[in-house]
Amino acid sequence: MSLSTGVVTSAATPIAAPSPEHILQVGLGFWASKTLLSAVEMEVFTELAKHPEDLDTLTGRLGLHPRSAHDFFDSLVALGFLERNDGVYSNTPSTELFLDKKKPTYIGGMLEMANQRLYGHWNKLTPALRTGQMQGEAGPNATENFAALYADPARLKSFLKAMTGVSRGANMAIAAKFPWAKYRTVVDAGPAQGDLLVQVALKNTHLLGIGFDLPEVGPIFEEYIEANSLSARVQFQPGSFFTDPIPNAEVVMMGHILHDWDLEQKRMLISKAYDALPKGGALMVYEALIDDERRKNAFGLLMSLNMLVETVGGFDYTGADCIGWMKDAGFSEAHVEHLVGPDSMVIGIK
Repeated sequence: MSLSTGVVTSAATPIAAPSPEHILQVGLGFWASKTLLSAVEMEVFTELAKHPEDLDTLTGRLGLHPRSAHDFFDSLVALGFLERNDGVYSNTPSTELFLDKKKPTYIGGMLEMANQRLYGHWNKLTPALRTGQMQGEAGPNATENFAALYADPARLKSFLKAMTGVSRGANMAIAAKFPWAKYRTVVDAGPAQGDLLVQVALKNTHLLGIGFDLPEVGPIFEEYIEANSLSARVQFQPGSFFTDPIPNAEVVMMGHILHDWDLEQKRMLISKAYDALPKGGALMVYEALIDDERRKNAFGLLMSLNMLVETVGGFDYTGADCIGWMKDAGFSEAHVEHLVGPDSMVIGIK
């Protein structure tokens, strides 16, 4: 024990001296982020999925200037996104699976959107924090979240594809973990391309599903459903969950939806889901839920800051928050189940 401080110390376990390493890694984290985003943009991983290549071949195939190509590829090696053996570059198992555009497991759509949209928007985080106003395409005086995106079919398709990429792992977990044998019908409110319904319907062949979203989403949704040979069991129903009732079903799903909206709108959507369900029906909400102590799920907390930048009033929340809103809406029971990574689902039973 130190006589001067009263703090117990041990020679075997010395107290680590303060270090700036973590501060610098996070503060300059955009270096690594933009390196990965540029690699996705230039399809580095898709190119290497064909076969490994040496520096000169890869530089030429991607049209890079020789000044920085060596450092660029070796940075991807040091960051754990590429492997290099005897001067030949190849994908890691993860980038081979998830960042090759030719594979159905590709999740790079979300990174493409981050590169095209979010990277620039996050440069305005400080004014967003000071004003509470969104900083997306429509600017800080916007009154609607996604009007600018929905008005541009090409950008809308890119956005919905990105939602598929970021959600695929959780969608597959939901298809496997939820007790689907109890139910026959399901509606996804705000389905994006429809991947959640696709994964659920492929795994559970007795189910009939509806994707409920604005009319602009219809052609994109139907194309994706048809590509997965599910048009006979999964249909699109146009409408707005703000002005129209949610279609009746035994299960209502909302994936990465509630966090787009303010508290009053969250409560309204949960109440509409309650009204759409029969007794014994289930509402499933999933997000990158913030842990109840608000200490561990940094991804969920940062996602909430993204909602600040991207939406008028959206924010992320804890499982306890959502359970409380469900109980207030009339659900008799509700609980949280972890899915994959930062994502968890809250299930409420009517």
